Amino acid sequence: MLHVALYEPEIPPNTGNIIRLCANAGASLHLIEPLGFVIDDKRLRRAGLDYHEFAHVTVHKNFDEFIAWSDSRRIFACTTKATQHHHQVSYIDEDILLFGPESRGLPDNVLNQVQDSQKIRIPMLPDSRSLNLSNATAIILYQAWEQLDFAGAKRF
Repeated sequence: MLHVALYEPEIPPNTGNIIRLCANAGASLHLIEPLGFVIDDKRLRRAGLDYHEFAHVTVHKNFDEFIAWSDSRRIFACTTKATQHHHQVSYIDEDILLFGPESRGLPDNVLNQVQDSQKIRIPMLPDSRSLNLSNATAIILYQAWEQLDFAGAKRF
């Protein structure tokens, strides 16, 4: 199982969309406090629709608690500050994809705890700043899941 971690997410509909994404891709979602909303926010529920029951969501009180939970799992920091593209990584089961808050991305004190070889970015045009958090999460999560041959997916 892959893991998606949102560091201090701010916008309920983005988190709701990511709950739905994780439920459909079989990924576990980790929310790292403080959150910019109450976990039972109606906008969060509306965006996630009825997928909350199919998603495995864990809330961590802070980044240190999350790091302690992560144990020996690899953490990939998704940041526009990286030089390596997300598709240049060989993902393995139990990898963690870490995303920062919508308004500012991952702070330096978090990025400094991740090896440079595990900092990744999505290719964009030179004058582009960033993508929407739920879109970026979908792009990277599906790249990682594809490399795992869509483990657990329904086959037709």
